[in-house]
Amino acid sequence: MTTASAPAGKLGFWMCTALVVGNMIGSGVFLLPASLAPYGMLSLVGWGLTSAGAICLALVFARLAAMLPKNGGPYAYIHEGFGDFAGFWIAWGYWIALWAGNAALAVAATSYLQVFFPALAHHNYLSGAVAIGLIWLVTWINTRGVQSSGAVAVVTTVIKLVPLAAITFIGFFYLNPDYLVFNPNNKPVGASLGATVALTLWAFLGLESASVPAGDVDNPTRTIPRATVVGTLLAAVLYILSTVSLMGLMPATALAVSQAPFADAARLIWGNWAYYAVGFGAVVACFGALNGWCLMQGHVPAAAAADRLFPAKFAHMNRHNVPSFGLVLSSLLVTILLGLKYAGGEGGVKIFEFVILLATATTLLPYAFCAMALLVVMLQRHEHFGPRDFVAPLAFAGTGFLYALWAIYGAGADIVMWGLLLLMAGLPVYVWQLKERYEADRNLSM
Repeated sequence: MTTASAPAGKLGFWMCTALVVGNMIGSGVFLLPASLAPYGMLSLVGWGLTSAGAICLALVFARLAAMLPKNGGPYAYIHEGFGDFAGFWIAWGYWIALWAGNAALAVAATSYLQVFFPALAHHNYLSGAVAIGLIWLVTWINTRGVQSSGAVAVVTTVIKLVPLAAITFIGFFYLNPDYLVFNPNNKPVGASLGATVALTLWAFLGLESASVPAGDVDNPTRTIPRATVVGTLLAAVLYILSTVSLMGLMPATALAVSQAPFADAARLIWGNWAYYAVGFGAVVACFGALNGWCLMQGHVPAAAAADRLFPAKFAHMNRHNVPSFGLVLSSLLVTILLGLKYAGGEGGVKIFEFVILLATATTLLPYAFCAMALLVVMLQRHEHFGPRDFVAPLAFAGTGFLYALWAIYGAGADIVMWGLLLLMAGLPVYVWQLKERYEADRNLSM
């Protein structure tokens, strides 16, 4: 199903694939080769393990989307499998992860803009204003309807993939085999491998993107599974090839300290003009990912509100059939977070690290829950499945679950602590929502 053949106001296969690829290939891919440089070619093993785990999770989301083509993505699946409380808990944490992740993307985009506007590197308030401005720009785009968001996703994905693909594939003609060292830091392989898995995990967050706006997708039972798997595979191939290419273009010591590894590689191959061209691609990458995640931050709480687990206001649709209240409230929370961090005098990297930790802590848990939710939903519908139908789902759901647990462990104790605190903070909201629901039911029965 192509975008052109999708009904008006609906997302087709290519728009959904662009959302998946665009949300995964954001700021991370432009920085990861530098972060992975100390581990050399050992990082390819980490990429392989993470890619396998991500593909298993993509298959989980694909199967769930085919069985439950509902708005809300991970929330909808967990609510179906584990009930109201688990559904609320995951929706709450996932919503926090979405708007916190948008703060990180806005900070990253502003940092890349320093290539063109050096003043941003020296004026915190100016940088904060630009980051907040980007947030409200994509918020406005998303309030215009899913077609506007989908069109931006397609355009930005194409713009950022072209320079990435060019450097990745042409870079192989300039490889220096002496640079391709297996483990240049000579640290224990086990510890280094765990570090590479933790780092590469960031690159696959967002693989569930196509499942979130399911109600706005044309033929969701077919389109979402295809877009999820194809998008994840495309991203995995590009990640692995680009890592090899850049590690072969620059010595590990130089690559590790590069603030813009793809731009620096482009300058080595083509000169200064390519440095700025790839810098522009990095800004577009951040903007495209920010646009896609902004779409999701409105749909997740709207889906929970439709099930009476979030305040009803979140389910309100504007004239473009967009859950604008949740969208605007989320962007307001991002604005407050960015304002506090920039006003505190912290630099872009420090702010980026803080909000990334905040987002990760609440993203990994839904992945683990969804892996098990697939098996629960199949058991609930056992009359439609025979014993053999459970073999493949059990394999990739089990692998995806173990991968998510490993990733949570690898994220570190501090991240797990912040994640638990944020999730616990949602309990009073759940109790308040239960009170409102019981009162509404009592009034109806009278």
